[in-house]
Amino acid sequence: MTSIITILILILFPFLISLILLVAKTDALRGPVVYIGAAVTAAAAIFFAAISFGKEPAALVAGGRISEIISYAMMGIEALLALLIIWLGIKYKKYLASILALLQCPLLLWFELKHGHDVEVSHNLVVDNFSVIMVLIIGIIGTLICVYAVSYMKDFRHHHADVQDRSPFFFFLMFAFLSAMFGIVLSNNLVWMYFFWEITTLCSFFLIGYTKTPEAIKNSFRALIMNLLGGLAFVIAIVVLGYFAKILELDFLIKNGVGDTSGLVIIVVTLLCFAGITKAAQMPFNSWLLGAMVAPTPTSALLHSSTMVKAGVFLIVKLSPLLGVGSILDISPGFMVVMVGAITFLLASFSAVSQSNAKRVLAYSTIANLGLIIACAGLGTPEGAWAAIMLILFHAVTKSLLFLSVGTAEHNIGSRDIEDMDGLFGRLPRLATLMIIGIAAMFLAPFGMLISKWAALQSFVDDSNVWAILLICFGSAVTLFYWGKWLGKLSGIVANRQNTQDRIHRGEWFALGCHAFLVIAISLGFPFISDKVLLPYLSGVFGGGLTQEQSLALSSDNMFILVVLVALIIVLPLMFYGRTRKRIVPLYMAGANEGDNLTFRGAMDRDVPVSLRNWYMEGIFKEKLMNKIGIITTCIIFAMSLTYIASLVTYFIKMAGGEA
Repeated sequence: MTSIITILILILFPFLISLILLVAKTDALRGPVVYIGAAVTAAAAIFFAAISFGKEPAALVAGGRISEIISYAMMGIEALLALLIIWLGIKYKKYLASILALLQCPLLLWFELKHGHDVEVSHNLVVDNFSVIMVLIIGIIGTLICVYAVSYMKDFRHHHADVQDRSPFFFFLMFAFLSAMFGIVLSNNLVWMYFFWEITTLCSFFLIGYTKTPEAIKNSFRALIMNLLGGLAFVIAIVVLGYFAKILELDFLIKNGVGDTSGLVIIVVTLLCFAGITKAAQMPFNSWLLGAMVAPTPTSALLHSSTMVKAGVFLIVKLSPLLGVGSILDISPGFMVVMVGAITFLLASFSAVSQSNAKRVLAYSTIANLGLIIACAGLGTPEGAWAAIMLILFHAVTKSLLFLSVGTAEHNIGSRDIEDMDGLFGRLPRLATLMIIGIAAMFLAPFGMLISKWAALQSFVDDSNVWAILLICFGSAVTLFYWGKWLGKLSGIVANRQNTQDRIHRGEWFALGCHAFLVIAISLGFPFISDKVLLPYLSGVFGGGLTQEQSLALSSDNMFILVVLVALIIVLPLMFYGRTRKRIVPLYMAGANEGDNLTFRGAMDRDVPVSLRNWYMEGIFKEKLMNKIGIITTCIIFAMSLTYIASLVTYFIKMAGGEA
């Protein structure tokens, strides 16, 4: 009973707050509402985790009259949302969006009204350790982003006086997003999950188009259309599964679909994975997430860390027991997921190298890491799923910290370009430190991302997937380039820089500080998370439990590695402490230092200002070329998979016609 009440609070309370914020027209009223809403939502998420961790998966909200009423209400809302999309597509002459809405909504309504009553749903919601982890990510990271947004949007209005102030609508969408995400990660009924899935699609559309500039409108419709493609695949999966197997429950599909060689499971899982891939902005659908950079920074942080893209990887990781890499001849769903993820990981990492815009670096890094996550899930092994979930956790916290840091830096130095971050330690020392923590956490020891990537690579080695191993190795190596360049810019000290960090709002410092604390705490606590949370979950969903060797590989070994790395980080600096005498000397330059550490005497006896610039290898890692290669290769993989399942669908339709 307590779990049900808490779930209702998690889903309904943020939505209630969003409605209040929609009518809160002043900053004086909006701030307290956001803070209270964020605090209650985060507390509910933590309480929910406390009463759920360590327990067997709980199935909640059985079918019945109340469940039927909720389902009909969802149908009505879905129809209204479809009409809204159709109208928007016609208004802005984006007719493909209208066509996709016309395809998927009537199809789902037809199924629910004509055949839905024949499908018995035992449990509409299910709580397991993985969903609890996602609840914590949404409830803590998501609400911290909302807290940050209160101060940020004040500065945003100041820096973008030409943009209409639509702050009430902005905060309405932020909390509605959180509400929908809670619904996705707790839903077991695929129809319910789809309902929340489409709400996140519409929220992202409005958030990306917040400024209503031509570029924002164009990018928002790109995101809408690509996610509607995934939504259509989701609907077809629901119809196929419900019509032919009389099943709509995700946990039932997973438990009974393992080892099933019939075409039905392949069809459904492939379609659901396709929906997850579009949501996770994998190639060839990665352009919608890059286009989301036109939105205010809290939108980027929310989309990349705790909502939207995480919904896609969440679904694919849940389906991991039904995946598994097959040969090219059998075109298994796992083959599609692994190859698309691995190719995206490599090429998005290459693209990030050539970027100097910090938000684009973060966007490509997000796309790449999401590719690694779904590639791990596609292996269909406990080791792969373990690595995927840990990557989700570490990536959510770290990437949110970096996006928010870039947003604050942009408002204070007037640029989001990495090349303009020289001397950030002098101007904004505390912010520079937080950014360094975030960057280091993405690729350096002893932070959890490095350990998780090591575990991911180990899972591919154990699976003997040579092509994926090569893609992952090269993609991982490339991350050193773009993170190292950025880290070098931040850690450099430039003379005569005025400290201006007092102008940053306390709300922003609070959110950033909490993120940095979580980065370190989770990195140190990941062995506990692995042993007490992930291993029990993986033992249950993969059937028969983990072997002793698998359990040891996922727990004790990682514990040992973490202890050694932490010891090295602490002990090595102490070994050299006090052994050197600090001397302050003029900086070495390309000519005689003029004494201010900012200019030197150059050729022709001229004073030359110091200029430090990274090498972005634009001629080697051309962004357009990387995207073109990714689009071609992933489209070939999709064509192979979708052609195969189309033949299976045709077969089942003929069978159904014959029986009739």
